[in-house]
Amino acid sequence: MSKSLLKATNISHSFDYKLFSNIDFELKTKETKAILGRSGSGKSTLLHIFSSFIKPNIGKVELFNKDIYSLNKDEIEFIRRYDLGIIFQAHYLFKGMSAIENLEIATILSGKSIDRELIEKLEITQNMNNKIGDLSGGQQQRVSIARVLSKRPKLIFADEPTGNLDKETANLVMKVLLDYVEENSAGMILVTHDESMAILCNKSYKLENRELRLKTP
Repeated sequence: MSKSLLKATNISHSFDYKLFSNIDFELKTKETKAILGRSGSGKSTLLHIFSSFIKPNIGKVELFNKDIYSLNKDEIEFIRRYDLGIIFQAHYLFKGMSAIENLEIATILSGKSIDRELIEKLEITQNMNNKIGDLSGGQQQRVSIARVLSKRPKLIFADEPTGNLDKETANLVMKVLLDYVEENSAGMILVTHDESMAILCNKSYKLENRELRLKTP
């Protein structure tokens, strides 16, 4: 039986102007959902609201049946460390360290072990001893994704994870992410501008004119 990983109710948010309003959204185990939208539409902000980093002006966000913005700082940090996986387009790797050292830090913090099979699936086995600064952008992104998945998150938030990758590598990365969700009864929300990546998810939504609407085939 599928369980709710994320439930957002009546989400509205503004900065100097209204970004979106009255958004309801739910994600359950083994579900993958994509959010499309033009630059400036607010899709990355919405992802940050869902993932505990920006409190919405209006609305409620539940992660694993807990009202995330009613929790204290330590409780939120615990969920971020052990249950959430955040993949950004920027890699945020430790440049002076090797790829394997970056993975080791993630596993030490989460109490997990390095998944060698995952490294093989991402085709970066031969890069593990290289310094991050010596790797290509695509290799760095795959190391970043390996670092996130090594902590075995229950819920993945992926913000343009394939934006800087060639088509072949992008498809490889998406397969690894989708397989992870299925095999671990996890969930994923993907923010992207690439419709060819979005259609690989179970459902796709478009953030447009301040509304989030389900895209129909």
